[in-house]
Amino acid sequence: IVQVKLELLASGALHRVGPGCDLIPSRLAMSQIVRIAHSPDSDDAFMFYALTQGRLDTSGLEISHVLRDIETLNRAAFDGTYEISALSFHAYAHLADRYALMPSGASFGDGYGPVVVSRTARRREEFPDLLTAIPGELTTAALALRLWQPAVRTVVVPFDQILDEVRAGKVDAGVVIHEGQLTYQEEGLEAVTDLGAWWKEETGDPLPLGGNGIRRDLDPDLSRRLCRLLTERIAYALDHRQEALDYAMRYARGLEDDPVRSDRFVAMYVNEWTRDYGAVGRRAVQRLLDRGYDADLLPERVIAEWVEAE
Repeated sequence: IVQVKLELLASGALHRVGPGCDLIPSRLAMSQIVRIAHSPDSDDAFMFYALTQGRLDTSGLEISHVLRDIETLNRAAFDGTYEISALSFHAYAHLADRYALMPSGASFGDGYGPVVVSRTARRREEFPDLLTAIPGELTTAALALRLWQPAVRTVVVPFDQILDEVRAGKVDAGVVIHEGQLTYQEEGLEAVTDLGAWWKEETGDPLPLGGNGIRRDLDPDLSRRLCRLLTERIAYALDHRQEALDYAMRYARGLEDDPVRSDRFVAMYVNEWTRDYGAVGRRAVQRLLDRGYDADLLPERVIAEWVEAE
């Protein structure tokens, strides 16, 4: 074995990363390792199809995909765990010193968004006396809920358990995200309000839910290349829709056997807003951050900053 390793070292197939260190394949030693963290959801799977399935040029990069729920990613970002991470815009307000926003990959609810559900009809005025489940303190769903009703009482429940908790009567109401926005009625629940629709009426803007953050300490040239690459993966998915959708279906919780609603859900959160924020999208992000600060829901005023691909 030693002889084989020596021969591989001599040939350049292996590389020693330091005195006394392990040998690793030279392709890894010469590559820039980039960890990209995102949610195991059908819309994210659709977005990342081209990148995970080798459809794009990633030469010189060793990309590792990490799948975690959004609140776990929000928390991990405080330690700068991943070079690129999906972030709730609510969390970004606490992380703007560590992460900048990438120019593509955002999810907006344009007249729709997280849905507040309950077993029976409820009014906004009742919510201070009710217990409402949220999918995480740092989610934009939680921020939008508190903008809608500042006196709401909340408890954190994993996003994929909220419908069950509401149906079982363990909480009075819940804010559902992801595919639950399309399936809550099948659980016998009623919509109290759609926070994206409410936000549209309040501001005229789409509700910015989450985007991709890139660590500020990366080399600028690498950051620009990664921004271009992640914009390319959105373009590929949108231009090869059925191909990417067929792949994403395996992540469509509760909609795996419903291609029509799976397609609808992906279209809700991967669209032209995702390809590029545009001036309207960037304004909407800033308005959300400003409203959060003005309502004393954010610790300081944050000016959103993007890394440009060029």
